[in-house]
Amino acid sequence: MPSQVEQTLLNIALNLSANLTSEEQYQHLVDGISQVFPCDAAALFVLDQQGFLTPVAVKGLSSTVLGRRFFPNAHPRLQQIMQSKTPVRFDADSALPDPFDGVLLGSEQSIDVHDCLGCSLYVEGQLVGVLTMDALSVGAFDNLDTLMVDTFAALTAATLRNIGQFKALKAQNRKHRSVTQTLIQQARNQQGEMVGFSPQFEKLKRSIATVAQSDFAVLISGETGTGKELVAHNLHAQSLRADKPMIYVNCAALPEGLAESELFGHVKGAFTGANNHRSGKFELADGGTIFLDEIGELPLILQAKLLRVIQQGELQRVGSDQHLTVNVRIIAATNRQLEHEVEQGRFRADLYHRLNVFPISVPALREREGDIAVLSGYLLEKVRSQFNTPNLHVHPKALQLLEDQPWPGNIRELEHSLTRAALHAIQHQQTTIQLHHFDDLQTHLDVKNTSGYLPSESQPMRTLVERYQKDLIVHALNQSNNTWSQAAEFLQMDRGNLYRMGKKLGINS
Repeated sequence: MPSQVEQTLLNIALNLSANLTSEEQYQHLVDGISQVFPCDAAALFVLDQQGFLTPVAVKGLSSTVLGRRFFPNAHPRLQQIMQSKTPVRFDADSALPDPFDGVLLGSEQSIDVHDCLGCSLYVEGQLVGVLTMDALSVGAFDNLDTLMVDTFAALTAATLRNIGQFKALKAQNRKHRSVTQTLIQQARNQQGEMVGFSPQFEKLKRSIATVAQSDFAVLISGETGTGKELVAHNLHAQSLRADKPMIYVNCAALPEGLAESELFGHVKGAFTGANNHRSGKFELADGGTIFLDEIGELPLILQAKLLRVIQQGELQRVGSDQHLTVNVRIIAATNRQLEHEVEQGRFRADLYHRLNVFPISVPALREREGDIAVLSGYLLEKVRSQFNTPNLHVHPKALQLLEDQPWPGNIRELEHSLTRAALHAIQHQQTTIQLHHFDDLQTHLDVKNTSGYLPSESQPMRTLVERYQKDLIVHALNQSNNTWSQAAEFLQMDRGNLYRMGKKLGINS
């Protein structure tokens, strides 16, 4: 029978040629290392071009870590590991702060006493990443076999190299690769990254990848704050038009009387104040993509002219009798139910069907199972950087509170709530965001504010009622230690009926 070390090494070697995603390969590595070495937590980082260490897999740590980016200058232990080509060990009495204090699973407070071990990962003399291990027991790494540590570090570095080379080969098949990468990075810098690992979020990413390289029109729907604009940017970045511009148009903010000129341009003298010829948004987007945000707000008269552009690729500047031809890929977004708008005569049916060639629905935050933690880690990075608090994190109980919220404002509301709570913690010179920093959320948890269920636009009664029922059942379970019988007593109803209703609504507690 092979030993645990031999079996783990074999599994890692086999995974190098297996048809696994990079995320799966990273996680297999960390899982294997956790089985071989006496550690309670492990993390694998990849060094990016900006000099940040990005966690790609963790074991024994809160998943909030996966949403973070670590700048070595702010984390002296990571910096020391990167500067050494041999494994670096930090004893329990080390004065250097540990980047993972407070985020080890099962810890209710910051843990300061444990052993740490880190390895820099090199490929052909180039630093590509870092591997860290933490143990709660003092002296856990005293008797480690140095050769074994070096072997696993080398194998991990080789895996990172293989994944990196595979990604590079895929990138070489993209048209105008260097320009594309620059534009993608610019979009990320301006709009942020798509962060999440839930099944709902993975489905969204697959939908984007499916349609991105076509020229089909895409209609993105979703509640306010779900990230529809970010989806549009990713569609364009993955498209064959990524080296051309993506022009943004907020249809709800088009100035009255000038909306047609904004979209299609005008010629000199077309109206008072038209002192020069001016290109419209569609001309500027020629060869690229135009993103029509809040398309449901577009006036009917402009909907007809937009339809002509989509059907024939032709437009007329205001005041001109000449037709211009444009080649534009259209992405539209709305938080309205356009089918209902069509029924009410507020949106043209023919335009709706032209736009709805490939619909993409962005899931609400409350529907994204397990993404709150990762998003919290990512969204707090701006606060950490601005206030130089690299170890700022959310207490597990506060994180549970966030996961229990309905978030009608979705990711935007989560970001604002986290920022407020973080500022309260920083004001009191604390590095842990606690429950009491979210007083506004606790109020909503204890006394349900029904205004969140009163729609500002037409929605099916059944959908609204089921949403409220689901939140009531989740709240009752939270108040009853996730015990169905106690939750039934809390809601004064039969346990069997409550259980069946909960399963129907997708509650698996």
